[in-house]
Amino acid sequence: MTPSLFAALGWLVLANVTGMFPSKHKHWPQAYALIAIGLPILAWVFWENGLWFGLLVLFAASSVLRWPVRYLFRWMRRMAGGQA
Repeated sequence: MTPSLFAALGWLVLANVTGMFPSKHKHWPQAYALIAIGLPILAWVFWENGLWFGLLVLFAASSVLRWPVRYLFRWMRRMAGGQA
């Protein structure tokens, strides 16, 4: 297993552990930190392991960060609808 996949696995464990603790702000500060840490790891996985492993890690990360992904898709849909 490559170092990038170990880093992605560590990120997934960290994301799940942070989700177990209660939060006043509904985990948004943790989500921002996880996104900032996870994007370079995701790029590293794509670079080192190729498309399929990268997509697998992307799917796993988006299943952990469901709400930020939903808000991103809503924002993208609003932007596309506003320009048409």
